[in-house]
Amino acid sequence: MDGYDVMSLLDELGALIEGSKSVLGNNQKRQVDINQALGLLDEIREAFPAEFREARIIVKDRQGMIEAAEAEANRIIADAEERAELIVSEQEVVRRAQLRAEEILREATEREHDLRIGAEEYADQILAGLEEQLGKLSNNVSRCRDRLNNKIPR
Repeated sequence: MDGYDVMSLLDELGALIEGSKSVLGNNQKRQVDINQALGLLDEIREAFPAEFREARIIVKDRQGMIEAAEAEANRIIADAEERAELIVSEQEVVRRAQLRAEEILREATEREHDLRIGAEEYADQILAGLEEQLGKLSNNVSRCRDRLNNKIPR
């Protein structure tokens, strides 16, 4: 017998109860053929031990599969740990190199910042001097034009 047989027996018992007549108009109480109901209960009791045996076999098979999977997982983990140890030693070298590269980059960034500020200050000084010279030159040009305009009759 399989699980379907027990379920169909339970369905049959349910149908027997649902199909029975109510007692004195009370739907909560039913007149059931006791022999038929007891016969179904006996069949269900007989089916359950077989069902339990099948369930135990399935559980045992699954337990074996789980144990095999755990053994394989442990083997994979051990292999991965070995590989990880090799990689860690290589990664330590890479990590140190990365730290040194970051330090060099930080120092270069600081130097670039300092040089940029110095260059901007220098450029500002040159431009300020040029502005002053251009102002003087502009004044001279204006004076020369004024003189020229005053001497030329119109």
